Amino acid sequence: MDWSDRGLVIGLRKHGETGVILEAMTAAHGRHLGVVRGGRSRAHRAVLQPGNGVALVWRARLEEHLGAFEVEPDRLRAAALIHSPMALHGLQWLAVLLRLLPERENFSRLFAMAESLADHLGDSRRAPELMVRFELAVLAELGFGLDLERCAVSGAREQLAFVSPRSGRAVALGEAGRWADRLLVLPAFVLDSPREDAPDAQALEAGLRLTAYFLQKDLFGPRGADVSGSRDLFIKEYMRSVA
Repeated sequence: MDWSDRGLVIGLRKHGETGVILEAMTAAHGRHLGVVRGGRSRAHRAVLQPGNGVALVWRARLEEHLGAFEVEPDRLRAAALIHSPMALHGLQWLAVLLRLLPERENFSRLFAMAESLADHLGDSRRAPELMVRFELAVLAELGFGLDLERCAVSGAREQLAFVSPRSGRAVALGEAGRWADRLLVLPAFVLDSPREDAPDAQALEAGLRLTAYFLQKDLFGPRGADVSGSRDLFIKEYMRSVA
């Protein structure tokens, strides 16, 4: 069994005297693990850093085996990311989100989004927006996508301004009424395609609150975990950068 693919390094752990087990998100083979023999050597260390893009060849005798990777550098981001606390915390959170995905299943859209996010993790103008979009995509891929196409009350597609915390459905501005303070704010950028001009800080904060609520409710809470840690530190560094 063997295949070749592109991958994003998201984790490592020691294996034997000189090897490592590499965890990578790949373009066509999902989140995948494999042994890299000699992976703790000086030649491999610079390449096998979280956030780096790599070219991978995976081989195993049987498909269900752990298998072994051959690794070549593709897009080395780690040297740039290491100088930004926001980027480092964002990278840790990205890995947490990717580990929610079942192994060895193709999530090509998420891989492309993860690569784009990794490219911009040090950019306080782009990283929070891309993170919100990625979190929404993870929710959708795992069966908990928000319904933001039309108002849950009227069916209207215009002036969508809130999200019901119970159903995850959009609510139009004129339909919220006295329930508005119980709804989650839906920032306009979530409904639009990415643009050159970044959303303002208030919209980004609303987007991050929106995704945090549903990540906790649908993915982390049922696992007995919390949406915090590296995500909170990523947001803290973002807020510091724009203060």
